[in-house]
Amino acid sequence: MHIKSFKMERWQSKWEHKVDYNLSESGVHPYSFEEIMDFDDIKNILKTPLGYIQTDGTPELKAKIAKIYQSANEKNILVTTGSSEANLLSVWSLVNPASEALFMLPNFMQIHGLMNSFGAKVKTFYLKEDKKWQPDLDELEELVTKKTEIISITNPNNPTGAQLSEQARKTIIDLAKWSGAWLLCDEVYQGAELDGKLTPSFWGNYDKTIVSCGLSKSYGLSGLRLGWVVAPKEMIQNLWKYKDYTTICISALSDRLACIALGPKNRERIFQRTRSIIRKNFELLESWMNSLGDLFNCVPPKAGAITFPGYNIEINASRIAEIALKEKRVLVQPGDHLNVDYHIRIGLGEEPDKFANALQLLEDVFSKWA
Repeated sequence: MHIKSFKMERWQSKWEHKVDYNLSESGVHPYSFEEIMDFDDIKNILKTPLGYIQTDGTPELKAKIAKIYQSANEKNILVTTGSSEANLLSVWSLVNPASEALFMLPNFMQIHGLMNSFGAKVKTFYLKEDKKWQPDLDELEELVTKKTEIISITNPNNPTGAQLSEQARKTIIDLAKWSGAWLLCDEVYQGAELDGKLTPSFWGNYDKTIVSCGLSKSYGLSGLRLGWVVAPKEMIQNLWKYKDYTTICISALSDRLACIALGPKNRERIFQRTRSIIRKNFELLESWMNSLGDLFNCVPPKAGAITFPGYNIEINASRIAEIALKEKRVLVQPGDHLNVDYHIRIGLGEEPDKFANALQLLEDVFSKWA
């Protein structure tokens, strides 16, 4: 098996700690351990044994995760090292050579790369900017066949920050039921809604649904490297077999801190902080874009610490990103890494003062070409 280079991730991981301003980050500014110390029960961290824990996640943590999802219980949960491992295990277990899969674009390209590398026949459907980043449902219906084994979506979406409409959700579920396909749903941005209304999960609407999520994006706890899968209990047992060949178990400290973060009061407190950061920064971004006339067009995000403005100059997005990096030490994610050129993904999770400074530097880059 040949693994293709993950262009988007390599660009970000190569430079994110070497620049002055990182607008490529797709989560919110992380909590420090000192800030977490204010949370309930943090004193018990000092009593944590630093050995292997239950490899599918401790019962306490699985119970807290299960409470997030309607009608789920501990047998529906597998704890993973970040949502990236959750996605890897799901694709690894589902894809065989020549499997027919359908993948949403634009998107975080991990699952797309994995499905191709495992030999799947991958078809894509695009969210449409002129439909406020909603899918063309007629196109979607034409793409799904009785051979379709996987339908992969991200909701809320990365990079656009869009939420699927109720009609789009219903159509996707109905098509999965008709084809018998597994519905693979990356929901890692649930909780980062600008209007404060939690994005409904796909879990509980169809018996062949697998949901991945974690603490990296909406929670501001990416350093814990903690994610999870929600799936039918038979699928969880199957995924656990694959996990035995990867990370075995998560860190004992990550498990304990996750239990604290997912307590109802703390979880809501975390989401309020996240929403406050992204609201403030999108207001700054929107004002900045408006000050530049018709240079940018942007569908406002509904959720997630990212947005995906298009720009009205004829220069490749990777070229723009390279100039911003080399001349201004600002890192942005070029849209062509997400299969949509003439757009850049801008992370909304940075501290507001740094975010505003980074925008001023980006203005110099775009003004050179406008």
